[in-house]
Amino acid sequence: MITRRLFLAGAAALAFTASASADDWKAKYPELTFAVVPAENASGVTERWAPFVSYLSKELGVKVTLRIANDYAAVIEGQRAGNIHIASYGSASFARARLTGVKTDAFANDINADGSTGYYSVFFVKANSPYKSVDQLKGKNLGLVDPNSTSGNNVPRFELDKMGIADADSYFGKVVFTGSHENAMLALAQGTVDVAANQWTSDDDSTLAQMLTKGMLKNADGSAMKKDDFRIIHKSAPIINGPYAYNSDLPEEAKAAIAKAFFDAPTKDKAAFDRLSDGQKKGFHPATTKDWDGTIELIKFVDALRKKKAS
Repeated sequence: MITRRLFLAGAAALAFTASASADDWKAKYPELTFAVVPAENASGVTERWAPFVSYLSKELGVKVTLRIANDYAAVIEGQRAGNIHIASYGSASFARARLTGVKTDAFANDINADGSTGYYSVFFVKANSPYKSVDQLKGKNLGLVDPNSTSGNNVPRFELDKMGIADADSYFGKVVFTGSHENAMLALAQGTVDVAANQWTSDDDSTLAQMLTKGMLKNADGSAMKKDDFRIIHKSAPIINGPYAYNSDLPEEAKAAIAKAFFDAPTKDKAAFDRLSDGQKKGFHPATTKDWDGTIELIKFVDALRKKKAS
C-alpha cells in the first residue's frame, strides 16, 4: 500500500510538473498579437475576426489582441520586430517575409469548401464592357491591390508576362494600387479602372461574393449589383492558400497550443470559425514553411521584372 501511495504521489507530481512546464510560456507571453491585413474596410475586418480572436484567447489562456495592419509590409515588419506573434499572410507576403530574413513559421492554411487548399488570381471586368480578353485592354486602367499581394499584384504580373506583357505600367494607361481587394472591386464598379486583379476561389467564395452579400457594390442608380454584372477574362493557375504563421522564436509549447487551437476551431467554436469566411471554408490544413518554396521563386521572378524595368 505504501509503495502504491508513493507511486501515485510520484505520478501526480510528474503530471503537475509537466503541466506547469507546458504553461511556462504564458508567463513570458501573457499577451499575443494576431495581425491580419484587411481585404475589406476596418469595421468589417473587426466583425469578421473578433469572435475568432476571443476564441483563441479562451483556448490559449492568454489575451490575444487583434491588429489590423495597414498592409502586408506592416505585418512583415511587425513579425521581424517580434511585435506580431501570429499572422495571417498571403502567399507572396509570406515568401517576401522569408526572403528578407523574418523568423516566421507557417503552421496552417485554409481548407476550401471542396476540400482543396488553393485559389486563383483573376482579372475582372464589368460584364457590360466590351472587353473579353487582356489584349483588348491596352491603354486602359488596371487596378491592383498591394505590392505584396499574391493575387492582387505578383501573380497578375507573372500572368501578364506569360502573355508577352513584361511591363504592365507601359501597356496599360494607368496602373493603380488600390490598397485592398475590396477597394480594387469598388474601383472597377465605379469605373475608376477598366480591369481589376483579385482573388477568386469559386463563385461563392471570393472578395466579390463577400461584397455582393454585404450590398457594397452599386450601380449608378443606386441599385445593388449582381454577380452577373462582372466577368472574369483571365484566371491563373492555382495558388496555394496563404499561411497562418507564428514567430519562430516562440516556445515550442506555445506553437503547439496555437496550432491546436486553430485546428480545433471548426468544432469548438463553429460560429466564430464560419464568420471568418461566411461559412465558405471547412477548416485549417496543417502546413509547413516549405510549402511556400515555390512562391519564393515567383517573388524572385517579379523582383527581376522590376529590376529590368529600372535598368
